Amino acid sequence: MISFIHGILAEKDEGYIVVEAGGVGYGINVPMSVLAQLPTIGEEVKIYTHYSVREDGQSLYGFLFREDREMFRSLISVNGVGPKGALAILSVLGPDDLRLAIVTGDVKSISRAQGIGQKTAQRVILDLKDKVDNQFLTAGVEGDRPALGANISQAGGAISEAIDALTVLGYTRIEAGRAVRSLEISEGDSTEDILKKALKVINR
Repeated sequence: MISFIHGILAEKDEGYIVVEAGGVGYGINVPMSVLAQLPTIGEEVKIYTHYSVREDGQSLYGFLFREDREMFRSLISVNGVGPKGALAILSVLGPDDLRLAIVTGDVKSISRAQGIGQKTAQRVILDLKDKVDNQFLTAGVEGDRPALGANISQAGGAISEAIDALTVLGYTRIEAGRAVRSLEISEGDSTEDILKKALKVINR
C-alpha cells in the first residue's frame, strides 16, 4: 500500500497531478479543491494517497491531509458512490464544507456534484453523519490539519437550531455552518446567543 508520496510536483492539470519521487513519476487523481492549494510546479509536495485496484485498472487518489483521505474513503464506502463520484463531491465541496453539509443535512450542496443525485446525496448524509460530528469539524486529527475554530461540540443541539434559524433567514447551510464554526461557543450558550453571534460574523 502507498500511504503517501513526498517529492517534486512535476505536473498538474484539471483533476490530475504528477509527483516525482525517487526517479519515478506518480500520476495521482485529485479533487479540484486540492489543485487550488498546491504549490507551483518544481516545488516539494506531500500527498496522502489512496491506492485503488479495480477490474479496469489501478489508480492513485491524492489529498493534502490524512483526514481528507479518510473522508474520501468514507465516501466510497457509501453504496452508489465510487472513486469518481467521491472526487466529484470533493471538487464542489472542500472537505471541511462537506463535513458541514453532512452534519447539517445539506442535500442540495452535495447533489451539486457531477453524477450525484439527491437520493445519493441523502444516502451520503445518512451513512456518514454519525462519523462526522461537530468536534471533527473544528479540530485537526493527530495535528495533521490546523484547527478550524472554537470547539463547538459541547452545545450541539443549540448549534443545530441556530443553523436551522439562519437558513430560514435565507442563508445557505454552508454559510450558516461556516459562521457558527468560527464562533467562541460555551456550553451554556442558548440558540439565541449563538444566532446573534453568527449574524454579527455574517454581517461584518
